[in-house]
Amino acid sequence: MTKPSYYAPTGGLPPQTQILTDRAMFTDAYAVIPKGTMSDIVTSFLPFWEGARFWVIARPLSGFAETFSQYIAEVSPGGGSDRPELDPDAQAVLFVVEGEIELSINDVVHRMGEGGYAYLPSGCNWTLKNNGTTPARFHWIRKAYEAVEGLEKPEAFVTNEQDIEPSWMPDTNETWGTTRFVDPADLRHDMHVTIVTFKPGGVIPFAETHVMEHGLYVLEGKAVYRLNQDWVEVEAGDYMWLRAFCPQACYAGGPSNFRYLLYKDVNRHVKLR
Repeated sequence: MTKPSYYAPTGGLPPQTQILTDRAMFTDAYAVIPKGTMSDIVTSFLPFWEGARFWVIARPLSGFAETFSQYIAEVSPGGGSDRPELDPDAQAVLFVVEGEIELSINDVVHRMGEGGYAYLPSGCNWTLKNNGTTPARFHWIRKAYEAVEGLEKPEAFVTNEQDIEPSWMPDTNETWGTTRFVDPADLRHDMHVTIVTFKPGGVIPFAETHVMEHGLYVLEGKAVYRLNQDWVEVEAGDYMWLRAFCPQACYAGGPSNFRYLLYKDVNRHVKLR
C-alpha cells in the first residue's frame, strides 16, 4: 500500500496582495471551509491547555453541525493538558496528522505519530503532552455519547491507520475503500470516524442521500465533490460539512489518492422530542 500523506494547517496570514475570491461556502445543506481560511486569526484557545491553539471547524449550531464538534489542534513542544476534556458526556476520537503526541489513558501512556488514532469513551481519564521538538497537529472529534440500557460503553483504544487494510467496496476494482477502526456491527458505538480512500479516477457513482450527518477533512489529493446541487473542487486541507440527507457524490482527480477523514453518527434511534 502506498504510504499515506496527511495535510496539516500551519496558520500564518495571506499577503495583502491576495485577491478575495475563494472557495469558502456556507449553505443550508453544506459548508466548505478551504484550507486557506485556516489562518492565525481564526484560532481559539481552550481552558487548561498550555502551548496549544485550535481551529474549530465544526460545532453544534442551528443550521450547521448538530451531533458533533471538530477541532484541529496544534500543540507546541512542551505543551498539552492534564485536564483536556471538561464535559463528562463527551466521547472523542483523536487523529494525528503531524508530529507526535504522548497520550495517557487511565495512566497508560501511548506514543502516537502520524496516522495515529485513539478512541476515548466518555468519562475516561486522559491527558496529552507534546514531548517532542516540533509542533504536533491532530484532529479532535467530540460527540455526546448516547447511552443505551443493556449496552456497555465502548472501551478506549489506540491504533494507527497504517496498520489497518482498507475495506474495498465491491465491484470497484479496489478504487474506493474505507479504513474502519470500529466494527460496524458493534452497536455500543454511536459514531464512526473512518478514512475513505479513492484511487485516481475512483468515484461515488450515485448521489448518496442518507440520515447520517458528515464531517469530511481532506487528508490528501484532490477531487470534484457533489454537495447538494453543486459540484465543488476540493483539495488536501479543505473541510466539508454535510447535513443529514444532503446528496453527495465524488470524482477523484489524481494524480495521487484522494483521502479524507470522515465523521458520521450511527446506531441510534432518531430522537422524536
